[in-house]
Amino acid sequence: MSAVRVLVTGSSGYLGSQVVAELARRAGIATVALDVREPAQRLPGVAYEVADIRAAEVDAIVARHRPQVVVHLASIVTPGKKSNREFEYSVDVDGTRKLLDACARHNVKRVIVSSSGAAYGYHADNPEWLTENDPVRGNRSFAYSWHKHLVEEMLADYRASQPQLEQIVFRIGTILGASVHNQITDLFEKPYLIAIRGSASPFVFIHDQDVVGAIVQGVDSPVTGIFNVAGDGKLDIDEIAACLGKRCVEFPAGLLQVALWLLKKLGLTQYGPEQIDFLRYRPVLDNRRLKEEFGYVPKLTSAEVFELWRNSRAGKAG
Repeated sequence: MSAVRVLVTGSSGYLGSQVVAELARRAGIATVALDVREPAQRLPGVAYEVADIRAAEVDAIVARHRPQVVVHLASIVTPGKKSNREFEYSVDVDGTRKLLDACARHNVKRVIVSSSGAAYGYHADNPEWLTENDPVRGNRSFAYSWHKHLVEEMLADYRASQPQLEQIVFRIGTILGASVHNQITDLFEKPYLIAIRGSASPFVFIHDQDVVGAIVQGVDSPVTGIFNVAGDGKLDIDEIAACLGKRCVEFPAGLLQVALWLLKKLGLTQYGPEQIDFLRYRPVLDNRRLKEEFGYVPKLTSAEVFELWRNSRAGKAG
């Protein structure tokens, strides 16, 4: 039996490099790694391609390698200081559209797409636990959330117009692991944690290795569809503060919004007033469909993966 050929976009990123490494260890899988930059390390048996996801040459790469499965991880998660909304849209949305067109044109059997709980949006009327049947309502004011919303609308259009192209869409919670460093962990590194008066600011966490495990399982799973990817349970902001041994300081939403607007205008913080809803109305992901229909059970709960990250952080500090 010939190997299943899998192409991974965003392959040099934090998650992509781990997915590529795990696929490379699996028998019966031939891996193609695609990223805009050269990989830090080239693994034996992996074919590497360097191209911008927005470039026309991506179509030629798909045509040349003829993958049966494409794992699409390329997106702007943490924008750089010189980033702008137009650039982020061109990568997140236009890049995805060009990739999907190439997949349909060259008879790719399946795409596995990393979406996010952010696609649901940060809204006061979100249910306590969001399921895959709830609508995606990404916030226009928050580029990452809005772009995930637009990509999911695009994927729905492709399911109607290109039904032969199977889809697995993973709406992923907050990823934590021993070496994770991002905008959310930056919040936890502060001397005290900021809370918004009247909001529990709940977080659902998922271990990076569980995300990798779900993606790799998706390569040859008999199941397709949309799945929330999160550990069991959630942690409110005051529980997170207690775990870290820090104070949780509450501010009225209006006051914090004005303060963030001013501080960002002065270049003293990376966070803007749009982050208020990001903290106040966090989407909490129900993972039952992931476990019961897709058949992947996360090995760590939200609390356990947070404890793993906390211990790793303490070890580095020591």
